[in-house]
Amino acid sequence: MLISQVAESRVCTFMHYKTMKIKILLGLFMLLVGMNVLAQENANSRQARQMFDEVYTKVFGQQGATLHYDVNVASLYRTAGTIWYKGKKSKYLSKNSKAWNDGTSVYIIKGDKKEVEVLRADDPKQSRFGDDFKFVPENYTYSIANAPQGYLITLKGKKGVKAMKEIRALLDKKTRSPLQLNIKVAFIWAKVSISDFKSGGITDETFTFPRNQYKDYKIIDKR
Repeated sequence: MLISQVAESRVCTFMHYKTMKIKILLGLFMLLVGMNVLAQENANSRQARQMFDEVYTKVFGQQGATLHYDVNVASLYRTAGTIWYKGKKSKYLSKNSKAWNDGTSVYIIKGDKKEVEVLRADDPKQSRFGDDFKFVPENYTYSIANAPQGYLITLKGKKGVKAMKEIRALLDKKTRSPLQLNIKVAFIWAKVSISDFKSGGITDETFTFPRNQYKDYKIIDKR
């Protein structure tokens, strides 16, 4: 009886150690798999962030850029126009709005009133979107995937991001120029189609307000 108990005890001990060994091996395997997935995610995130930064510099860098945009906000609102950027300077022309920002002052055309409103370039009122829509790259996580039309970079807002919760940027595979943006604001998606994109070759004269074209407009200086 004693011998059988000892044998049974040894078998149980052996099975216990074997089970523990299997659990440890499985645990190590799962850890290695998890580390591999995390490494792949980090590599994907780094690639997405690097590519996005390249495009961001193409648009907003000191060399300047221009593009035509067509905005569709959930089929509720549509607008289109052309915009130019160069450092802190900007200019946009559309059917209903025109503005020149030379880096010091902003000139906004109010065609219905035949007025030109002039503001300081650092005046928050001059922004059509305000601080709520100010883009901060570090406030997002990044990922990249292949899409039929090009590369799709997805930016997801971190905790606390209020306005632009998610941004999906479609890039041309050859030139890596922006083709389309889909921006989630609260529960609404806005689609921005981009065409005629050009980076570089933008002169400073582009952002100079053409006073001669608006000689009969009243100047409202709010600087």
